[in-house]
Amino acid sequence: MTQYAMKFPEGFILGAAASAWQTEGWSGKKDSQDSYIDAWYKNDRKVWHNGYGPAVATDFYNRYVEDIDLMQVVGLTHYRSSINWSRFMLDYEQGIVDEEYAGYVDKVIDTMLAKGIEPMFCLEHYELPAYLLEHYGGWSSPKVVDMFVHYAEEVFKRYAHKVKYWFSFNEPIVVQTRVYLDAIRYPYEQDTNKWMVWNHAKNLATAKIVKAYREHGYDGKIGVVLNPEVTYPRSSAVHDKRAAEIYDLFYNRVFLDPAIKGEYPAELLTLLRGNGIDFAPTEEDLAIIKHNTVDFIGANLYYPHRVKAPEAEWPTHVPFHPKKYFSGFDLPGREMNFSRGWEIDPAIVYDMAMRIKNEYGNIEWILSENGMGIENEAEFKDEEGQIQDDYRIDFISRHLFHLLRAIEDGANCRGYMLWAFTDNVSPMNAFKNRYGLVEIDLEDNRNRRVKKSGQWYKTLSETRCLDIDLDDEYR
Repeated sequence: MTQYAMKFPEGFILGAAASAWQTEGWSGKKDSQDSYIDAWYKNDRKVWHNGYGPAVATDFYNRYVEDIDLMQVVGLTHYRSSINWSRFMLDYEQGIVDEEYAGYVDKVIDTMLAKGIEPMFCLEHYELPAYLLEHYGGWSSPKVVDMFVHYAEEVFKRYAHKVKYWFSFNEPIVVQTRVYLDAIRYPYEQDTNKWMVWNHAKNLATAKIVKAYREHGYDGKIGVVLNPEVTYPRSSAVHDKRAAEIYDLFYNRVFLDPAIKGEYPAELLTLLRGNGIDFAPTEEDLAIIKHNTVDFIGANLYYPHRVKAPEAEWPTHVPFHPKKYFSGFDLPGREMNFSRGWEIDPAIVYDMAMRIKNEYGNIEWILSENGMGIENEAEFKDEEGQIQDDYRIDFISRHLFHLLRAIEDGANCRGYMLWAFTDNVSPMNAFKNRYGLVEIDLEDNRNRRVKKSGQWYKTLSETRCLDIDLDDEYR
C-alpha cells in the first residue's frame, strides 16, 4: 500500500455533467417539441425501466434554483449540460425561437454564474427534434445540418457573452450506432450506410458551427464531446492487434480524426468503400471539415473495450457491420461493476491521455464524463438516511489518480467532470443505476439528499488535493 497526495493544477475543473433531456422533464414543453428521445419514450415506453423516462426526469425545469444551490454544496466549479434543441425552437423550418424556453435557459445560466459555477453547454445531447426525424430522416438530410447551424447561431447570439465553453454534440456516434448499426433502439432499423451518413453529417455540423462561432468572434472555446473507447487487443498477435486497429477506426477515429485533424482516416474510407458503404461526402464538405477543427474536446471514459480477431467469416447474406473484423473479448479476472456490466480499469484514463498527447497534437481536453452507476443504492443508507457510497469515492479517486499522473507526464487535460451531479434518467435504464453525488428519491417527491460522495467531492474541490492509499497491484 502506497500513500499519494496529488495536487490539482491551477484552474483545474472539478465539475459534473448531465443533459437537458435527462433532467428537465416536460414542464412547459409544447406538443410539437418532442425530441428523438421523447418520441422513443412515447412509442416504446415498455423498454424503459419501471416506465420512468424523460417526462418528469428530475424536474430540473422547476427545481433548478434548488439544484444549483446543491451544486455549491458538493463543490462543483463547472457544470456541463445541454440546451434542448427540440425545445429551443417553436418552428424548425422557419428558425423561430421559443422565447419561454430561451428565457428559462437565461435564468439557469444567470443563477449558476451568481453562485460561482461555470456553465458548459452541448448543443445536442440526443435531442434531435422528432419532427426532423419524421420529415427529413434526421441527420440523413443536409437540410437538417443547416437547421442545426441556424439553431446554434441563435443560441450563440443569446448566450455566448455569458457562456465560454461550448460543444456541438455529446457522444455523436451513439444514437445512430444503437438505431442503424445495431438496431437495438427505436425505431430499430438496421442500415449501415445510414449509420455512416449520420456520422458524416455530425462531423460536418461540428465543423460548420465551429466556423460560425469563430466568424462571430465570440470569446470562448468550442469543441465536441466524444466517447472514445480505449481499445486493447487480446494479445500481441498480429491478427488480434489488427482487430483492435479496425475497431478503433470505426468507433473512435471516425470522429476523433475529423474533429482534431480535419480529415477521415484513409484506411477507414477504404474499408467502407470495400464493403459497399458510400456516404457521399462532397469536396466542399471535406474542405469545411479540414479548415474548421475544434479548440478542444471532451472525452467520456467509463470502461475499456477488448477485442480479438473475428471468430468466424462474416455471412454473405448479412448486411455489413464492423463486427466483420473483430469479436469481443472478456479479460479473465477483470474487476467489474456488476450493476452496469462494465469492466473497471482506471488506467484507461492514462492511456487515453497519452494517446491524445502523442497522436492528436496534445490538444486541450477535459475528461467530460466518468462515473459509477449502482443498482439498489438504498441498501447503502445509514441510520440518518444518507447513502454511504464509498465504492463511488474509490472509483473516482483511482481514475483521478491516473489522470493526474498523465498530467504530470505532459497531458493537456484541464479538468474532470463526474457523471453525474444528481441521479438521473438514462436511456432504457431510467433510474435503475444511480450515478449521482446527490440522490433523487423517487418515493419521496423526487427530493434530493447529498450522498457521502457529495461531501467528499466538496472537500476535494476545497483542498484541491487527492489523498489516496493504493495497492500498487490494484490501482
